[in-house]
Amino acid sequence: MHPEFPLSPDILYLNHAAVAPWPRRTVAAVTRFAQENGMRGAADYSSWLETQTRLRKGLADLIAAPSPADIALAKNTSEGLSIVAYGIDWQPGDNVLGIAQEFPSNCLLWESLADRGVEYRRLDLYASSQPEADLMARCDERTRLIALSSVQYARGLRLDLELLGNFCYSQRILFCVDAIQSLGVIPFDLQRTRADFVVADGHKWLLGPEGVALLYVNPRLRPGLRLHQYGWHMVEHRGDYDREEWTPAADATRFECGSPNMLGIRALEASLSLLLETGIDRIRTAVAERIRLLVELIDARGFELLSPRDPERRAGILTFRVPSVDHRALHRALTSRGLICARRGGGIRFSPHFYTPRTVLERAVRITAEAAASRSVQKL
Repeated sequence: MHPEFPLSPDILYLNHAAVAPWPRRTVAAVTRFAQENGMRGAADYSSWLETQTRLRKGLADLIAAPSPADIALAKNTSEGLSIVAYGIDWQPGDNVLGIAQEFPSNCLLWESLADRGVEYRRLDLYASSQPEADLMARCDERTRLIALSSVQYARGLRLDLELLGNFCYSQRILFCVDAIQSLGVIPFDLQRTRADFVVADGHKWLLGPEGVALLYVNPRLRPGLRLHQYGWHMVEHRGDYDREEWTPAADATRFECGSPNMLGIRALEASLSLLLETGIDRIRTAVAERIRLLVELIDARGFELLSPRDPERRAGILTFRVPSVDHRALHRALTSRGLICARRGGGIRFSPHFYTPRTVLERAVRITAEAAASRSVQKL
C-alpha cells in the first residue's frame, strides 16, 4: 500500500476517472486549513495567496504553459468550457467539430450555440478507425473550432493531440482540449499540442477536490475572449476598492470574477505536489503497466475489451463487458462487493492510478468473474 493512500480495506478503488480519493497530504492540508480558519479566521490571508501562487505555478508546469499568469482557476470543467464557448465572437454559419461520445459537459454547451447560428458537428468514434483523419476531413472553411477530450471518458480512447493541434494551427482553426481524463497521467506540452484552450477539473487523475479547475487560454486570444462574468477579483487593480475606473486584468485572472475557492486551492496544491514529485513520466509508465495487466486479466477470463488494444491509444481507462451478462446488474453487484468502479460505454470501467497495487487489480477481476457467474446478473 502506498503511504499516501491508506484506503479502507473494505473497498477496491478503481474509479479515478470519476472521483479520486485524496492523498494523505491533502487530507492534512485541508485539516490544517480548517483549524486555522477556526482559530485565526483570515489573519494569515497572505499565506493563502502564496498557496494560490504555488498552485498556478504547478499547473503551468503540468501543461508546460509559458507563465503561471496564463492559468485561471475555474470552478469546474463545465465553467471553463463555457467561458471559452461564450467568449468567442461567433458568426452565423460557423461550425464546431467534436466527438459524438463526449461527456455531456463537452457537447451540451456547443449544442447550445445553435441559436447563434453555430453548427455542432460530431464524429462517431465507434464508426471510425482513423478518428484524427476523419475529424480533419470534416472541417471546412467555416470551421472555427475543434473541441474534444484528450481521452474519451467512456472507453478511454486517447487522441493524437499533436497531430490535431498542428492541423488546427495550419488551418487557423481554434483548438480546445478538455484534458480532465489525461492530466495527471499523460504528459501535456502546449508547445507540441498547440492547444488554444485547455480545461481540466482537479478531482480525477489530479487527485484533488471538486470545485477547482485549470483553465488555460492562449495569451494571444485572451484579450479578445468576451467576458460574461464580472466582479471584484477579475480587474487589473484588484484590491483598490476606491478606484472608480477599472479594466479586466491582463492575465488569466480576468476569468475569475469573484472570491477564490481557497479551501479547494489548498487541497489541489497539495495533491499536485505529490504528482509533480513523483513525475508525470513515471506515473504514465506505472498506469500503463496496470492497464496492460488488466487487459491480460480480462482476456484470460474471456471478457470483451471495449477500450483500445493499442497502448498508444490508452491512458488510465479500461472498459470491458462480460458476454451474456447485464452490465448494469453487474455494476450493482460489484459495488455491493466493495469494488468501486463505473458503468460507462456499454460496459464496466476500471480506472487505476499509479499507486494502485497489482493485487487490487487481480482481486477486482476475480470478483467480477464471480459476480458475473451469479444468476442475478445473467441476461435472459
